[in-house]
Amino acid sequence: MNKLVLIILCVLLPPLGVFFAKGVGKDLLINIILTLLFWIPGMIHALWVTTR
Repeated sequence: MNKLVLIILCVLLPPLGVFFAKGVGKDLLINIILTLLFWIPGMIHALWVTTR
């Protein structure tokens, strides 16, 4: 998937961006928990996972 589309998904729907970048796994679970606690940490984690 295009990097730009993944970054936009990470900003709008962080777990979906992580799912498309890494699939189902520990990164997705961590991101869901961070997004449920507060949006910004989930977004930062998603961007970090997607761009590394």
